Amino acid sequence: HPPRITTMFFCFVCLLQINFVACQLFALLAAFWFRIYLGPSHASSAVRHAFATLFGIYFAVFCFGWYSIHLFVLVMMNYGIMNMASIPNIHRYSFVVAMGYLTLCHISRIYIFHYGILTTDFSGPLMIITQKITTLACQLHDGIGRQAEELTAEQNRLAVKTRPSLLEYLSYLLNFMSIIAGPCSNYKDYIAFIEGRHVHMKLLEVNWKQKGYDRLPDPSPTGAVMYKLCITLVSLILFLTLTKNFPMAYIIDNEFLDKTPFLSRLGYLYVVTQAAKPKYYFAWTLADAVNNAAGYGFGGVDERGTFRWDLLSNLNIWNIETATSFKMYIENWNIQTAAWLKRVCYDRAPWYPTALTFILSALWHGIYPGYYFTFLTGILITLAARAIRNNCRHYFLSSVPLKIAYDVVTWVVTQLAVCYTVAPFVMLAVEPTIKFYKSMYFHMHILSILVLLMLPIRPQAHSTRKPQNQVVQNSKKQG
Repeated sequence: HPPRITTMFFCFVCLLQINFVACQLFALLAAFWFRIYLGPSHASSAVRHAFATLFGIYFAVFCFGWYSIHLFVLVMMNYGIMNMASIPNIHRYSFVVAMGYLTLCHISRIYIFHYGILTTDFSGPLMIITQKITTLACQLHDGIGRQAEELTAEQNRLAVKTRPSLLEYLSYLLNFMSIIAGPCSNYKDYIAFIEGRHVHMKLLEVNWKQKGYDRLPDPSPTGAVMYKLCITLVSLILFLTLTKNFPMAYIIDNEFLDKTPFLSRLGYLYVVTQAAKPKYYFAWTLADAVNNAAGYGFGGVDERGTFRWDLLSNLNIWNIETATSFKMYIENWNIQTAAWLKRVCYDRAPWYPTALTFILSALWHGIYPGYYFTFLTGILITLAARAIRNNCRHYFLSSVPLKIAYDVVTWVVTQLAVCYTVAPFVMLAVEPTIKFYKSMYFHMHILSILVLLMLPIRPQAHSTRKPQNQVVQNSKKQG
């Protein structure tokens, strides 16, 4: 009975969304309680680890039912690898098993749900856990299996010197602050938070005596949490009012394509892409607020002396909406996933780091064809944008009017290029994606290829990928 199956399907989706919001709101309350009553001065690290883990497991079971078993299976499989595998191979084995299991689950979702449940299903937490497992494995490999002089400054700072205990491992992967919607964080940062060193470490980076303080200040996350909850509320309102009224599918409607000129279709593409963003703003900002409410996510002090609670922030809305380059847009969207891709792939790739990073990102998201159209298109546009910037930007820096004109043009092109690139990500399937790109005359693909053929490609400097000793040697040579 197709109507009955469809009704049951949409009821299931609504139930999952309600469970997601309920769990996150309850997690927010639990986070405040955790910070006030189970703070480092009131409870031991073991108690804090145990509470965070048990509540996380409860949330997973409540939200995903028996599907949550996938989370626990992957976690325990990789704990075995982390304790039995040799250090030189620990990051490889962990990566293959975690990504392999995640991919199998993505495949099963296509055959079971037929392009159905896309959000708030068990694959979301599984994707975050995969990030954390591979992050920990790479940082453990750096800390035990490599010499300090072989590492970049960031790798050295985040290197893990000892294998975690079972409780520490479970707490890092399954804690209630991030089990539902993330974000991924570094193992050393999380352990420092549980042990009460998280904020203190960041504060020590500032000379407070010069600022007139006789002791270290005590930053409160309450203001940051309230601000992020306001963004969450606005995002929810926009989602309920815009997203439903501007569906992405309308841009490939036959009547729309027949009656609407090309430039109007481009404008509408921008509108529907904007309408698709609030749900991500809502989920990621709420997740950030939950972590901050628990006291986690302190990013340090900015040049104005303001306390920053952005260590775990997944987006910078202002930089996204004003981005004047494809790179700037990507760096401010899903920030923690971009950081994960850099740490486990880009910084370690022996060749073609940009292409391999885009491919890994597509594989991590799933196996829907639309993801691969998006990320392969993203590779092409990224390379073309880099070539234009390297060859042309310096001509527009000689005067303020030229710089303003350049920024306006690059903003328009960047926003439209992003819309063009991400449309298949929403459409998922091959047929609507091809129909969409045909209606757009493949113009971004063609322009990008022409740019790459006409402009010289300068080699990209990967200074951040060089080991510390190599950077020092190069600086000495240049001196």
